[in-house]
Order: sequence, then C-alpha cells, then structure tokens
Amino acid sequence: MDSTLISTTSGEEAPSLNRARRAAWGSFAGAVVDWYDFLLYGITAALVFNREFFPQIGPAMGTLAAFATFGVGFLFRPLGGIIFGHFGDRLGRKRMLMMTVWMMGIATACIGILPSFDTIGWWAPVLLVLLRAIQGFAVGGEWGGAALLAVESAPKNKRAFYSSGVQVGYGVGLLLSTGLVSLISYLTTDEQFLSWGWRLPFLFSILLVLVALWIRNGMEESAEFEEQQRSASQQEQKQRLPVLEALVRHPGAFLLIIALRLCELLTMYIVTAFALNYSTQNLGLPRELFLNIGLLVGGISCLTIPCFAWMADRFGRRRIYVTGALLGTLSAFPFFMALEAQSVFWIVFFSLMLANIAHDMVVCVQQPMFTEMFGASYRYSGAGVGYQVASVVGGGFTPFIAAALVTFSGGSWHSVAIYLTAGCLLSALTAILMKTPKHTAH
Repeated sequence: MDSTLISTTSGEEAPSLNRARRAAWGSFAGAVVDWYDFLLYGITAALVFNREFFPQIGPAMGTLAAFATFGVGFLFRPLGGIIFGHFGDRLGRKRMLMMTVWMMGIATACIGILPSFDTIGWWAPVLLVLLRAIQGFAVGGEWGGAALLAVESAPKNKRAFYSSGVQVGYGVGLLLSTGLVSLISYLTTDEQFLSWGWRLPFLFSILLVLVALWIRNGMEESAEFEEQQRSASQQEQKQRLPVLEALVRHPGAFLLIIALRLCELLTMYIVTAFALNYSTQNLGLPRELFLNIGLLVGGISCLTIPCFAWMADRFGRRRIYVTGALLGTLSAFPFFMALEAQSVFWIVFFSLMLANIAHDMVVCVQQPMFTEMFGASYRYSGAGVGYQVASVVGGGFTPFIAAALVTFSGGSWHSVAIYLTAGCLLSALTAILMKTPKHTAH
C-alpha cells in the first residue's frame, strides 16, 4: 500500500498510513486514560470508600453502598454514548474524543481531592456519586469515537489490527490502576493509605490526561467522515437525530451488538470480578490468587489482542470471533471444576482460556464489526449507544446475576457455569448466522 499522504478529495482511496497510525495511537492513549480512571474507582471502592464516604451505615452496608456507586458509572454510559454520539456524527469524532479525556481526567482528579464524610458530612457521598456519573458519561462517549476514528482511518484490509488499541487500552489501564494501588499500598502503612495514599493514583490521572491530549491533538479527522460531510445527501440525513437514524435504519443491529458482546462481558467479569468473591467466600482460596490473575490477564491482553486482530484481518473476522466464542463455551464448566478442586494450575489455565483467549479473540474484531453495521453519518451514535447498552445489560449486572444464581442454588456453581456457557454459545451462533453489512458510507 502506498504510504504517502493521499488526497482527501476522493473517498474511494485508502487513507494514508500516517493518518491511520496517528488515529490508532490517539485511540489507544485515550482508552488507557478512560479505563485507568474507570477501573481505579472499582479497586478503591472495595478498599477505602466504605470507610471514607459511608462510615455511618456500618461496614457491610458501607461496602454495598460503595459498590452501588461503582454501578452508577455503568448506568450513565448509554447516556454518554447518545450525547457524544450525536455531536460526534454532526461535528466530528476528534472533537468529542478530546472532550471525553478532559471530562474523565477532571472527574477522577476531583475524586482524589474530595473531602471525606468526616469533613463535609453527606455531601461527600453525594459528590462521589456525581463524579462517578461523570466518569461513566465520559466512558460512554469514548469507545464509540475511539473505535470509529481508528476504523475509518485504517487501511481497508487492516481495520481490526489498527483499531485493536482501543481494547488494548483496557489491559494497560487495568495494569496501571491495579499496579499503582498495589505499589502505594506496599509503601504506606494502613493508616497512611486510608488517610491520603489512596488519593495519589487519582491525582496521577492528570499526567495521563496530558499525555493523551498531546497525542490526540496530532490526530486528523477521519477521511470517511470528511467525505460524508461534503456529500450533498448528508443534508437530508441531518433532518433526523443520528441515534434515531440508526434505530430506524438498523433496529436489529442493537440486539446483535448485545448478543455479540455477551461472550466478551461474561468471560471477563466472571473471571476478574465474580470468581474473586466466590473463591474467597465459598472456597476459602487466598484473595491474592485472583488479584494476580487479573494482573496477568491485563498484561497478556496487550499481546494477544493485537495478535488476534492481525489474524482476523488475514483469515477473516467472523472465523476468529466464532473460534473465540466456542472456546469460551467449552471452557466454562472446566473453569468452575478447577475452582472446586482448588487446583491453582488449572484455575490459572482456564482463567486465561476464558479471559485471554476466548475474550480477546471476540473483542479484537468488535471495532470494525460493530461500526460497519451503521452508515457513516450516524455511526458514532449507533455503534456507541449499542455498545454501552450492552455494557449495562451484559456487563454491569453480571457479577450480581452470578452471585444471585449461587445464592438461589444453595452455593452451587453449576448455574453460573450454565449462564456462562449459554452466553458464549449465543454469541457464537449470532456471529455464524448474522449477515455482513454491505453499506459503509451512507
């Protein structure tokens, strides 16, 4: 492929490698910031927030309240997808991506300096919930724009690879947030950590934001968006809201995205969230086991996601996706059998099968797969909102549903294994049966 900068007067020509690389790096950098901030909140909620912001309602209820504020972020993600998607389809992808990073960084830094309950009373948890809602709102607008800019700027035959940085950003964010909290926890006493140590990772976000903004400032708007903006037919499409345009033209695409994300969401959240609680509370396994597995999963994903994305561009997205979903289907029961046997080797092995092989094989193709379901003039809204609604349905409530299944079945894991198996199998069947979108520019 010619690597020289191409003329933007022809939407039929492939975008330049320079534009594609800048878009890929910009999408990756912003994803790291947003996921670092989003995941950092969840880690700290379990360690600190029940004492700092909810001390008046008892330890157990304080913990539940802290995790409830974690869920608030998921509830606001679809709203972020709608608002940022609307303006991203009208004004451009780059502008919205600069705003999501700013918004996430400011909200996270404010959490780092937020006074505790002892200082300002009930205003502390109220402001905490508000800042968490802003985080969720920002993340809701991030994925759609980052994925879209990377996909639309990439060479036609390398879209999965060039957009895979959006998902690699999750792994890097997981490593940074978990690693920094662990380091500060190790270097401080319990008193120091609860007093001020936990705030340092939130303030560190400011540095990440500045780096991401510097990288994103060098990005160009996607050639495909610029072309459709110049199109005369675009004036007709502007008569209707982009998200409504996406719903009217492709109503089934939203259901497809939910079904296709089930494998990704169930494998990741059951391994990194539910299994941590289940293995410690029901099986007496050490907490460090799944914390270390989480770090291992994050590190390996930085290699497996781009590797699988390269394979998807070479051998076909559907083939890679279906293979991953079927591997998730086959690994569900062995994973829980390994937990019951308390075999560390097989627990780690099937955790990686679910969270690094099955998960990463399906997630690496989502950017082009989801964005190409919609036309360019409403793609940010369609793909972004569909992705975030799926996050609420299949992600935010997965640990809760899994825990409820264990409770109703008297402590047995079999119902959770069936839940995981069914979700992965539904994703595989959806990918096999779905039709490939034929439109890319209307």
